[in-house]
Amino acid sequence: MLSRFSKMARCCGLLLLILCLAPAAHAQSMMDQFADDVTTFTLDNGLTFVVIERHDAPVVSFHTYADVGSVNEPQGQTGIAHMFEHMAFKGTTSIGSKNIQKEMAALQRQADIYQELMAERAKGRLADSTRLRNLEEKFKAAREEAQSYVAGGAYENLLERNGVAGLNAYTSADATGYIYSLPANKLELFFALEADRFRNPVLREFYTERNVVMEERRQRTESNPIGRLLEETLAAAFKAHPYGAPTIGHMSDLQTISRTQAKQFYETYYVASNLTIGIAGDVNPEQVKALAQEYFGPMADKKPPLPVTTEEPKQLGERRVIIRESTQPFIIMGYHRGSMFSPDDPVYDILASVLSNGRTSRLYKQLVETGKALNAQAISSFPGDKYPSLFALFAVPNRGVSPDSVEQMVYDVLERIKTEGITQEELERAKTKARANLIQGLDSNSGLARAFSRMEALTGDWRNVFRRLDALQAVTAADVQRVAQDTFVRSNRTVGMIKSADDAAPTASAQ
Repeated sequence: MLSRFSKMARCCGLLLLILCLAPAAHAQSMMDQFADDVTTFTLDNGLTFVVIERHDAPVVSFHTYADVGSVNEPQGQTGIAHMFEHMAFKGTTSIGSKNIQKEMAALQRQADIYQELMAERAKGRLADSTRLRNLEEKFKAAREEAQSYVAGGAYENLLERNGVAGLNAYTSADATGYIYSLPANKLELFFALEADRFRNPVLREFYTERNVVMEERRQRTESNPIGRLLEETLAAAFKAHPYGAPTIGHMSDLQTISRTQAKQFYETYYVASNLTIGIAGDVNPEQVKALAQEYFGPMADKKPPLPVTTEEPKQLGERRVIIRESTQPFIIMGYHRGSMFSPDDPVYDILASVLSNGRTSRLYKQLVETGKALNAQAISSFPGDKYPSLFALFAVPNRGVSPDSVEQMVYDVLERIKTEGITQEELERAKTKARANLIQGLDSNSGLARAFSRMEALTGDWRNVFRRLDALQAVTAADVQRVAQDTFVRSNRTVGMIKSADDAAPTASAQ
């Protein structure tokens, strides 16, 4: 009889092959294979854990899923979710300080001076220039004093000495995640450090790190034509919902947000009930429970924050953004669609695959293979999927090919799907690729921890990772044609385009 260890290893290693060869092996069979090896529990304060046992190597991967992204930022504080991600690596009251009492006092003086400085700046032309200079000098001195107590890199150094791998984090429109792996015998170290990180943050070096983020914005957006186009197109597509704001933040907000505001943001969104932790690897669930209670149990029991309630109104007409400059032309098209909770969500995944997944896809054959475009891609949900978003298409015209003609070619491809539908062969190929993409993300401890914690947080059940396979399998060619007809209409689209500065040709006027 196979040991539990051998069964799990074989399950993960052959899962992709099973899916490709036997589409009938749907969600239930895969859930059954994982069921004995997944444990979930929630502490009294609301913090949820998903534990996946994989004993094939003495390593454990961790993924802390914070259900907060740029959509949750207060007005005037865009970029603050990303800023807190940076702050989470700056240590705590017990890690990263040479003298925590003096440092905290210095940080408080810094906060008080900054508030005075911003109040004076807010007066605009009526501001007292002498007072401004004095406050700026005092603020600089306060920053330097606070910095003198910092033991730089202490958090990362501690993890590196204990064999960390894959130390990283991300901020998206929908969420923030914290990721790393450790040797299995360092499990308690994870609990000690992660609980400390979210129970006792100091938010030190905030203004230094704010400068780093501003430089990121300059490089990725302000000095990057495609970055500028993406930002302008999203702003045009979403006039109400915060998906229209850049995750990196607007420069004017980055220049003014404060450590005090970051602390308020943390206290609102980094509550126990808004966190889900995925743990995958060589672990014992009972030990995990005991450590979770010991280290995270004392975390305050606060009410979860309210969700975003702003709804994007129905778009009544096409919106266009044209940027003219001497650079590579680029085209973005975004069509409004429902959220990940919409019954048509899996249909959009199939549609994106039919359009641009591989050399047999329609956009590749019609645009890339013919030499009209260097690349063409469809993304089923952009910039997020927790709320109604966009079905997005991107195209890069080839040298000598006008972006208007490439735009029209994309419309022709979409129109053919609307009028003729897709073939059964295309449908089955798209389903196979969609299943493969989903399972490939589960072929590692890190992938399992991330996927299961996210689905547990958003839907209340990690099993929905696999139930999605059944949803994909249930999609019909008629579903794809119906969704294409409903979605790909002129009044529902926003088009962004980079055109040459001397290109005065009229834009496409397709259906």
